[in-house]
Amino acid sequence: MIRKASAIWQGDLKTGNGTLSAPSGVLSQAAYTFATRFEDKPGTNPEELIAAAHAGCFSMALSAELGKAGLKPARIETTAAVTLETVDGKPTVTRSHLTVKANVPGAERGKFLEVANGAKAGCPISRLLKAEITMEAMLEA
Repeated sequence: MIRKASAIWQGDLKTGNGTLSAPSGVLSQAAYTFATRFEDKPGTNPEELIAAAHAGCFSMALSAELGKAGLKPARIETTAAVTLETVDGKPTVTRSHLTVKANVPGAERGKFLEVANGAKAGCPISRLLKAEITMEAMLEA
């Protein structure tokens, strides 16, 4: 299975602007700029989208792992906080912190934490953040 999204950027870094789109339509030319990414101005940015992907992926992974443990969650709410810092002079995503609140009838705290840690390690987006990144680059004339 391959999922896609695309970005178009026009102009220089500080005064340019871009759009993000996905074939599903959930993103359709969503605008982003230097200010929405680095200056906390309203609008989206790549790190926010990574946070949404991580929170959603983890919630599903936790639900699956709880099911394997014989537990059925009533509700899982996850927030992912992605940190962008300067490392060696370059903007770098240094961490993604998950905060999860779950209502799981019959679950004991120790078992829940064990299952949650397994879901954190095994969720595909957690694994992506450690993955090899490949690229094909073409220069248009």
